[in-house]
Amino acid sequence: MAPSEQVPLQGETASDSNVNHDESPNKSRVTVVGSGNWGSVAAKLIASNTIKLASFHDEVRMWVFEEVLPSGEKLSEVINKTNENVKYLPGIKLGKNVVAVPDLEHAVRDANMLVFVTPHQFMEGICKRLVGKIREDAEAISLIKGMEVKMEGPCMISSLITQQLGINCCVLMGANIANEIAVEKFSEATVGYRENREIAEKWVRLFNTSYFMVSAVQDVEGVELCGTLKNVVAIAAGFVDGLEMGNNTKAAIMRIGLREMKAFSKLLFSSVKDSTFFESCGVADLITTCLGGRNRKCADAFARNGGKRSFDELEAEMLQGQKLQGVSTAKEVYEVLSHRGWLELFPLFTTVHEICIGRLPPTAIVEYSQS
Repeated sequence: MAPSEQVPLQGETASDSNVNHDESPNKSRVTVVGSGNWGSVAAKLIASNTIKLASFHDEVRMWVFEEVLPSGEKLSEVINKTNENVKYLPGIKLGKNVVAVPDLEHAVRDANMLVFVTPHQFMEGICKRLVGKIREDAEAISLIKGMEVKMEGPCMISSLITQQLGINCCVLMGANIANEIAVEKFSEATVGYRENREIAEKWVRLFNTSYFMVSAVQDVEGVELCGTLKNVVAIAAGFVDGLEMGNNTKAAIMRIGLREMKAFSKLLFSSVKDSTFFESCGVADLITTCLGGRNRKCADAFARNGGKRSFDELEAEMLQGQKLQGVSTAKEVYEVLSHRGWLELFPLFTTVHEICIGRLPPTAIVEYSQS
């Protein structure tokens, strides 16, 4: 990658952490919109930095979609009492400066840095609720994998946020299995930004820790599409595992999948850079998701029972309330390919969707012919 594309990590000096945070009028206030597995980990990462860096308010608000736990207690109240998301990230302390807020408008009030990390299918509704409720100078970052497909074509979640809320939106994607980052195993991620290098550096500072290494590239669409499309390839990898086809087959599926990810991204957006696919958001995220993610896990189970149980059933049984992104993304990608006459150009993407809806058996994952 050319030096001009990468934003250097810029930490603040040790003396900054000794400043009285409440005296600065220009401090940024952060809200995390979402509180699932990855959202809770993101809040933990961010909170560990806001408490040390003078340019941020200590408090990190985390919007919680309210649920009543089997104990009869509300999830937000338990998080605030125990400093732990007992449903989606049990056993991990989030940081004393994380505050769970069940009211969305209250959660975003006064925040000028909004971190979106919810299932992608909920984002349009969330954005509609936030119109006119956020600061005009707010900046956003999306950690969401997925896209909306509309009549006029695909809409990336970062674009949806920008269009609906009128604010700039960066993205953060990478080889990030949340439970591993939660216990502080080393990982890395990529921030994709459009033009403003300064805000990209600010996001890097907010997320970067000794165990979570963040860099930035000027390629929002490339970074976001990598994070989105890898879930479709992970479904294919899961089929291979469930059918016990072996590592050679799985490696072939991953290679073909990466090729289709790159070709699809560049057809949609000519600005996408080849180098982005060699960042953490690209090949690294593809590898880790095909080896250990929830999409691979559910697709493995789907293939083992010959597709007799639906992905909806498997999701409900295996993911404890978390959402499976790969199946819905495969459907959205298929709609784009079908509408534009590209189905034959992307045999792997096409086959994954057709297996998911029962049109083809799981064994078809290695039976298509490459064009």
